[in-house]
Amino acid sequence: MKSLGSIRRDFAPWNDPNAKPYIQFDKVTKKFGDFTAVNNLSLTIFEREFFALLGASGCGKSTLLRMLAGFEEPTAGRILLDGQDLRGIPPYRRPVNMMFQSYALFPHMTVDNNIAFGLKQDGMPKPDIAARVGEMLKLVKLEQFAKRKPHQLSGGQRQRVALARSVAKRPKVLLLDEPLGALDKKLREETQFELMDLQQSLGLTFVVVTHDQEEAMTMADRIAIIDKGEVMQVATPAEVYEAPGSRFVAGFVGNVNMFEGKIAHGEAGAASIDAGNGITIRTENAGDAATGAAVAFAIRPEKIRISSTRPAGAVNAIEGEVYDIAYLGDMTVYHVRLDDGQVVRASTMNAARITEDPLSWNDRAWVSFRPDAGVVLTR
Repeated sequence: MKSLGSIRRDFAPWNDPNAKPYIQFDKVTKKFGDFTAVNNLSLTIFEREFFALLGASGCGKSTLLRMLAGFEEPTAGRILLDGQDLRGIPPYRRPVNMMFQSYALFPHMTVDNNIAFGLKQDGMPKPDIAARVGEMLKLVKLEQFAKRKPHQLSGGQRQRVALARSVAKRPKVLLLDEPLGALDKKLREETQFELMDLQQSLGLTFVVVTHDQEEAMTMADRIAIIDKGEVMQVATPAEVYEAPGSRFVAGFVGNVNMFEGKIAHGEAGAASIDAGNGITIRTENAGDAATGAAVAFAIRPEKIRISSTRPAGAVNAIEGEVYDIAYLGDMTVYHVRLDDGQVVRASTMNAARITEDPLSWNDRAWVSFRPDAGVVLTR
């Protein structure tokens, strides 16, 4: 079986035509005065899905989350949760909970009291509160910190307290607004996997807002790329990366090399692209692009091989000059300036300690790639 990327888990209700969406944004628009934050947006999220809203600052992703939470009302359109229209329902009556980037812990309360706060507000009996708090502390591995106050905890521990408090009331949906933004890089990477494991063990629906591509790619079952209040693409992380639907998505997610040109000849998904300056690219992923159509050929840096001589039998090989090298430990990144001035980025894994074909600045080099390595974009 072939697949775009690794399959993390056997969960894909969006591929089932009979599956009923759990959350629906139906032609939702949100305006603040003359500014349109969300523009006629439609989106579906399924029960038990870990869903990410990914986009740059100001794209409308947090506004979507706030409307789902009930802190904002749509100017037009509907938001449905399990078939129920949420318009007019206040936040405290919605079966959702929200975890903020700042964590918003009560500084004068201990960890266990922070977690218990919402349960007390709901009038849960004391024995049940104690049992639920104990369950949450065990879930986030903070049993020994129950009597500490927030200022006595690390950033990662405070984040887990906020998470435990958010899920203690067992909401149907947990909303996370840049939940890991305050953590350092290493701790953020560790916590991403903890969140994934927690979401699956609880069986809840998670909707996370982030501008961090790696964060979304790591945690989410599917990602919605948002730009200027509109959905640009909704797909799994592997599909977004390997089969972007547009130049915008290809350029926004990860690093990419883009060759603009025209289809010189196309047949059954294969094509030759005239990229100008004597460069012809042969691809097997042209889709239904017609001969003469203006297209972009997008290819990721790790799909490109770099060598000091032209590889024997290479279908796509272009010569240039190495003008920048970055050694990152696990990989090396090369910037190669082609003779027409375009810069191509190629990355190679440092699988061996010794480099057999070392390249240095100003060396002539060849970049080459397979016909199935990139994708043709028509928009």
